[in-house]
Amino acid sequence: MALIVQKYGGTSVGSVERIQAVAQRVYKTVKAGNSIVVVVSAMGKTTDGLVKLATEISPNPNRREMDMLLSTGEQVTIALLSMALQELGQPAISMTGAQVGIVTEAEHSRARILHIETTRLTRHINEGKVVVVAGFQGTSSAGEMEITTLGRGGSDTSAVAIAAALRANFCEIYTDVPGILTTDPRLVAEAQLMDSITCNEMLELASLGAKVLHPRAVEIARNYGVPLVVRSSWTDDPGTWVTSAKPQGRSLINLEIARPVDHVEFDTDQAKVALLRVPDKPGVAARLFGEISRQKVDVDLIIQSIHEGNSNDIAFTVTTPILKRAEAVTAAIAPALRSQSNPKFDEAEVMIEHNIAKVSIAGAGMIGRPGVAAKMFATLAEAGVNIQMISTSEVKVSCVVNAAECDRAVLALRSAFEIEAKSKGELLTPNPCTDAINRVSPANPYTDAINRVSPHSSPTPPVRGVALDLNQARLAIRQLPDRPGMAAKLFGLLAQHNISVDMIIQSQRCRVIDGVPRRDIAFTVSRMDGENAKKMLTQVAAELGWGEVVLDSAIAKVSIVGAGMIGQPGVAAKMFEALAQQQINIQMIATSEIKISCVVAQEQGVKALQAIHAAFELAGSEKFVVPA
Repeated sequence: MALIVQKYGGTSVGSVERIQAVAQRVYKTVKAGNSIVVVVSAMGKTTDGLVKLATEISPNPNRREMDMLLSTGEQVTIALLSMALQELGQPAISMTGAQVGIVTEAEHSRARILHIETTRLTRHINEGKVVVVAGFQGTSSAGEMEITTLGRGGSDTSAVAIAAALRANFCEIYTDVPGILTTDPRLVAEAQLMDSITCNEMLELASLGAKVLHPRAVEIARNYGVPLVVRSSWTDDPGTWVTSAKPQGRSLINLEIARPVDHVEFDTDQAKVALLRVPDKPGVAARLFGEISRQKVDVDLIIQSIHEGNSNDIAFTVTTPILKRAEAVTAAIAPALRSQSNPKFDEAEVMIEHNIAKVSIAGAGMIGRPGVAAKMFATLAEAGVNIQMISTSEVKVSCVVNAAECDRAVLALRSAFEIEAKSKGELLTPNPCTDAINRVSPANPYTDAINRVSPHSSPTPPVRGVALDLNQARLAIRQLPDRPGMAAKLFGLLAQHNISVDMIIQSQRCRVIDGVPRRDIAFTVSRMDGENAKKMLTQVAAELGWGEVVLDSAIAKVSIVGAGMIGQPGVAAKMFEALAQQQINIQMIATSEIKISCVVAQEQGVKALQAIHAAFELAGSEKFVVPA
């Protein structure tokens, strides 16, 4: 017998008929010998309707009252589903987040789960009841017992958190698509269904806007080793498994806020190659990295900063043994990148920097927790370490620093994030999260479906999915002083205002103004935070000594994700070439080990995604139609 947590989204419970169909599915699962907890969202567009009512009353409704209002949507669903199960002869009981014992921060509209009191929940399960839980909600830990909501994707988060707290055998997320697809089927009908995906890959796709799972839910699954499967509410197909590594004895207290960083990593065998003043036009990155790929030069980090005039800077890191080859390729192609539109334009300049190191913090939910990267930057500043390049992702934040400062940086970060060092000289490399699912009862009929999915059963393609985020804005700060502590101040301010930052790009060009070396820095934030961030940063610009703050909301971010791209020189080149063939100009580039992201013009976002998806041959033979 297995203990299973199932979650059904708003579409799956959008009508009486669909609620009855869910009840039938739950009943069938119980009759197969399983204990079930069901987490549900509000019916269909109920939440949207409640938000509309609130805005008709007030243009800026109080967040506490919004939580009180929005939490009612799920209560309707739990009562109706419990009634439907009882009509089938299955004992069931509905419970709100408070009744289940979901305790959260006292933060209305975006609370994180602190812990779950499972005593009452366990008692009902042991009595043979199906417990139907209202997702998306909890109560604050303070004596006032305030109702709180978890924010977007909150029902996913509730379900996986309950599965972790109960040590359930696995958690099923039922939705309106057959599983996790290579991209949004609304944009590419031939998107291909994946049998399995690692938790790190799923975290990246979820943070990039793949709506099938919320990043916080995947983060909990990763941290607590919860086997997770995404399946269709309309079929009995096996869906997609999100595979997790074995949990590392993590406490269930402070469930969503404890220990965001698991490892500190470093690599001193690095060098940087930069091209300054390359033309800002389609095809430049494709040409450069196409030649690099043909010469079998494996690149690590890639960044392209915001344009200045008609040119950009592109920089990348390589391992020291192949630096000579990388330098030769870059120097050979630099003259060909001279601007054709302006004969007086300076030739692209190649700049080589030896003696650098990459220092990283690894964990989960880096982008979703604004304070994590800010703490890293502040720690390096306090240690007197200047940051030359920054790479961010959901599972890792990396900084390129002077090699002579690497040991000092690593020791400071280990201390700040309370990470114990491993054996001397050992690189602290995290588990790539590809362990097979291992906590399912062998007597359970679900076991066969799980055992068929093995991340090692076939060669992993370099790219698993393509994502498009149309809800980002870019902020650029001109002439930021290039000295330790500036990144810490900048991103610390944003963290204090609870503004999450995604891509971060420092320009490679340095100007000395009034005796102070300065660089531009650009980063992306949620579009809804763009104006507030610009206003706040402009107010402190003079005090902190930086220049103009520029906001651009007409951007799109298109990304590829895949653990198999490590050690594959041609992946970036293929992505850039796909964009060049569509005459799509790349405005910014940022990479991590398993992700490459490009910022393009907003109106070209969909075309960019479709071109990249086709270039990597990710289309399947079947067309998916998402139900209304």
